[in-house]
Amino acid sequence: MSGSGTGLADAGALAAAIEAGLADAGGPALTAGMQRLMAAYRSGENPARPVLATRTDAAAYAAYRMPATAAAAAQALSQTRLSLPRWTPATLLDFGAGTGSMAWAAAVQLPSVTGMTLLEQSAEAMRLGRSILAASQLPVLRMAAWRTWRLPDSNPPPDRSDGLTADLATASYVLGELTRSQQAALVTRAVRAAPAVVLIEPGTPAGHRRILAARGQLQAAGYLVAAPCPHDLRCPLEAEGDWCHFGARLPRSGLHRHVKGVDLGYEDEKFSYVAAVRADLLGLPDRPTSRIVRRPQQRKALVSLELCQRDGSVRSELIGKSAGETYRRARKSSWGAGWDT
Repeated sequence: MSGSGTGLADAGALAAAIEAGLADAGGPALTAGMQRLMAAYRSGENPARPVLATRTDAAAYAAYRMPATAAAAAQALSQTRLSLPRWTPATLLDFGAGTGSMAWAAAVQLPSVTGMTLLEQSAEAMRLGRSILAASQLPVLRMAAWRTWRLPDSNPPPDRSDGLTADLATASYVLGELTRSQQAALVTRAVRAAPAVVLIEPGTPAGHRRILAARGQLQAAGYLVAAPCPHDLRCPLEAEGDWCHFGARLPRSGLHRHVKGVDLGYEDEKFSYVAAVRADLLGLPDRPTSRIVRRPQQRKALVSLELCQRDGSVRSELIGKSAGETYRRARKSSWGAGWDT
């Protein structure tokens, strides 16, 4: 999975769209905004105000974080689609859309989607997001419906609806900005909105814990895990000092390198995610027999894979050159991909 983010999210086109949307943003302002965002993300605390409250914040986020979050979303959607080969969602509902990362990834990964509703509380993020998506060649992005929306403090009664429905509900890098009760409320809304839900968080122990809580809530609502887990059992990486996460490698544009003050031409975005579906509406997910949960290690004539298996366990598999086709397949395998034996 790592190393394939470029094509999955159409990174070159996204970089060009971001630069077009930021045509009037100054370099010093982007750098200052980036530093504030970095401090907010690294604090690990729930922000007292929207992270993208100002024009500078939104511009810095688009330059600093949007390429990486779009790459992570593309990876998660790609693996979800592999588990649901006959799935053709037509509509997307994205909670906390920011500047449009998930929308961009969904347009590339799910060509069946023809309508998008993007929910965001920051007016500046919406303004910039519209500009970025307008620079795309894909009509579904240019026609996306942006809607001002804030998560209420409490859930409405079960017999009431806010009218938000779609074939796929998503929330990418949003749960970490909410209190624990708000996180549960957002998952509840996603469940009410769509038969398929994809949630993504940073690939940290805290991010994984948030995904695990959401996973449990989705299962309690009758959803089956479609990805990344090859099972619906307890996560075997739910242990002190361990966590389940994956990596998306993406190229850095000139603007990206300038804003970050780095020379390296690529970066790896670590993320945790869960995709779940209502089997009574979408059918049983076609899950692999195992999932590669660490970057494959290659030595001379030997490949080592760390696998999460259908029985809810994790094991290491050493595959030697004598294994023939299995060895050749292992050498081409990637972190986060399914592995069938």
